[in-house]
Amino acid sequence: MSFAREASRAIRSTFVLWVIAAVIYPFLMITVGQFVFPHQANGSLIRDSRGQVLGSALIGQPFSSDRYFNSRPSTTAYSTANPNKDDNLVLQTGVSGASNLAPSNPQLTERIKAEDLNRLQTSGIQPTADLVYTSASSLDPHITPQAARAQVSRIAKVRGLPPQQLETLITQNTDSRFLGIFGEPGVNVLQLNLALDSLKPK
Repeated sequence: MSFAREASRAIRSTFVLWVIAAVIYPFLMITVGQFVFPHQANGSLIRDSRGQVLGSALIGQPFSSDRYFNSRPSTTAYSTANPNKDDNLVLQTGVSGASNLAPSNPQLTERIKAEDLNRLQTSGIQPTADLVYTSASSLDPHITPQAARAQVSRIAKVRGLPPQQLETLITQNTDSRFLGIFGEPGVNVLQLNLALDSLKPK
């Protein structure tokens, strides 16, 4: 065979593979996602009764008010960056990720002592690991059921709710292990706080 024929065959094969892998397959996945898993494919967005987007079930949000269950600490401040003073270019770059500091690192110890421990102790909350350590991505929307229960007394006092009612709310909003064996039970903080807002003091 001539070189021209081999080159022509290689070009045609490359083009066919490109069409399959870069055009047909992505559009097929988009179509399947929109029809079979529309909620997940569009970001697992959580909306209020008026249809306004409140956040995503996949990305954590900061909650610091005593009226709400607090989230894990975040090292990125991705959702609280000030558009008028974004020195770290968080909004421009969309940076996310944890500091990767080891538990023995003095910087991490200083941050926990200076910020998180003081805040938790002032609120009367027994610190748990996930209330002082960031997640690997620093975007985790979940806390452990233990971390949620550690905040019950504070919220019950501020909102005038019986602690047992909050315990029940946590249980109702606890996600079990994936397929019953993978991961650990977790509580999505945004969904839990939305359910909390629907409760009325007795």
